[in-house]
Amino acid sequence: MAAMDNASPKKELTLFDSTCLIVGIIIGAGIYQTAPDIAKGVSHAWGVMAIWIAGGVLSLCGALGYAELASAYPREGGDYVYLSRAYGRWAGFLFGWIQLVIVRPGDIAIMAFAFATYARTLFDPFSSSEISYTQILYASLAAIVFTGINMIGVKEGKWTQNLLTSAKALGLLAIVGVAILSPRAVPLENASFDFPLSVSLILVLFTYGGWNEMAYVAAEVKNPQKNIVRALVLGTVSVTALYLLANGAFLYTLGYSGMVNSEAVATDTVATVFPHWGSRIISVLICISALGAVNGLVFTGARITYAVGSEHRALSLLGKWNEKTGTPLRALFVQGLIAVTLIILLGSFMRTILYYAASVYLFYLATTISVMVLRWKEPHIPRPYKVTGYPFTTLLFAGTCIFLIYKALLYDVQGAITSMGIVLLGLPVYWITSKTPLK
Repeated sequence: MAAMDNASPKKELTLFDSTCLIVGIIIGAGIYQTAPDIAKGVSHAWGVMAIWIAGGVLSLCGALGYAELASAYPREGGDYVYLSRAYGRWAGFLFGWIQLVIVRPGDIAIMAFAFATYARTLFDPFSSSEISYTQILYASLAAIVFTGINMIGVKEGKWTQNLLTSAKALGLLAIVGVAILSPRAVPLENASFDFPLSVSLILVLFTYGGWNEMAYVAAEVKNPQKNIVRALVLGTVSVTALYLLANGAFLYTLGYSGMVNSEAVATDTVATVFPHWGSRIISVLICISALGAVNGLVFTGARITYAVGSEHRALSLLGKWNEKTGTPLRALFVQGLIAVTLIILLGSFMRTILYYAASVYLFYLATTISVMVLRWKEPHIPRPYKVTGYPFTTLLFAGTCIFLIYKALLYDVQGAITSMGIVLLGLPVYWITSKTPLK
């Protein structure tokens, strides 16, 4: 077993696997939950399409920076590797620490809650209870089951991801098809709502979140110098296209006013053709979509913890790769355990978002700036791909991160302080335990 735990990642992921991983993580349940509120921040149907295009462009700017970093440093761990080299080992450790304790288990819990919200509409064994035991049960089961699948082996994890991603993409396209068959066409009218455009942009970028996940499995990608860049760009562009098609379907079927006033926009769209079965069809679709995101987050998240543990004493027990399964077995187990704990303690989708939002874009910002720092510090490192439109695209995304950090502090001061306090707690842990030099 010791020999197995000292193994290293193998290149198992093709371009299709890598693209499915990105698309599967980005398209969770956010598109179905945030679309009406995003539409409220603009005054016309064309504004809806414009803000989703803007979100795709900004996300692509961020993805291009990660593409340069991942192709130059194709190692497991993503941001951990880049931050360590750009600012020092302490920065990489802090990233790994916050990913293990807050961000990744929180991401998994959010998508698990999204699954549970719609799964309980299909079957709720505790419907008579005032406390949502069913939601906590379903969310916990989602985290446990997909952690277990990924612990079995890397092939099982990637095949599950490919299947779920294909299903959710086909589901979104099916909604577009239903809209085309809709018996009624609603004119694209104007309307005005007291909803800040800045909040709509935050929700758009939240819904696009996950495009950076490719960097965390870079060491497992075949032909990484080419396929990492291709997967990041292809995945982000594919999601943008699917989001535009979905929003176009909502607008075509319901009209602008109908879309912004809808509490279940996809269900209302499908119900125009299937009034009796529409809600159940959509519930199944969103469940599949959320589960695809859960699996992708479980798959990539454990690779971050593995990378940190392989170089830092504080998490050294988690920095072992199991040769038999081809996975970071211990990191997967601990990540799943923390995610289930958060699900039980926090108990809801929104409380989980507030738990970790403040720290996420801080590390996005640091990694984006590291593109510039590493070009200066390590100009000798071969860069198979360099950011298109540099430095404009890099600075544009960095500015977006600063804006979102400011808004997070503005909207939830207590949550932001709590989150940053847990981040800073990682510093004494690092100083006390870190002794080995950076590899």
